Amino acid sequence: MYFGSYGYYSPYYFDPYLLILVLPAFIFSVIASIRVRTVYSRMAKRFATNGLTGAQAAAEVLRYYGITNVQITSIPGKLTDHFNPKTNTIGLSESVYRGTSVADIGIACHEAGHAAQYAHSYLPIKLRNMILPIANIGSFAGIPLALIGFVLQWQGLVTFGLMLYAAIAVFQFITLPVEINASRRALKVINETGILVTPEERAGARSVLFAAAMTYIAALAVSLANLVRFIALFGRRNR
Repeated sequence: MYFGSYGYYSPYYFDPYLLILVLPAFIFSVIASIRVRTVYSRMAKRFATNGLTGAQAAAEVLRYYGITNVQITSIPGKLTDHFNPKTNTIGLSESVYRGTSVADIGIACHEAGHAAQYAHSYLPIKLRNMILPIANIGSFAGIPLALIGFVLQWQGLVTFGLMLYAAIAVFQFITLPVEINASRRALKVINETGILVTPEERAGARSVLFAAAMTYIAALAVSLANLVRFIALFGRRNR
């Protein structure tokens, strides 16, 4: 689309930012998503030698870090695993909770790693929680507000909308080290306590968590690409 100095729209305008920024980021995101599902599917067929379930492995991580006030529960869905700091609960999807595969144990230990972050007052996760409400608002209101300001020629509203939208990229940027750190905490316990016995099993868990980290990198790339594109498009009014 093209918005000229008077806000005219032309269907013949070619948006280079969509092609050179958003499309490559989107393709990267799709590849990362496929990669994590492929690695998970492969490691889900490799069972841990010691027969620990995901729930038992997560409990081992909690014990390692001296955490006694976190509960581990089974929740519906697939890959819905998460740690809820409000209830001090690790929710593991049913297959991960009861599963004994390398993938199940890697994911369960990762979520326990998040619990360790909260227990040890890990700063980035506090920052992520602070910006989460703003990012949620920006995800549905940022661009509409910027568009309204653009049409009404109110630059202040455009800037405010883009700032709200930028909070999404900031959130994704902070999320990346949070997720990587949780995986490092998990792998540290896996390696030191024998949750996974063989080098092949430990390498498998590492590959699952690395593939998952790539999806967060992809999400950040998509957010940044869209942010740059919208800044460029809405900035055309001032040319």
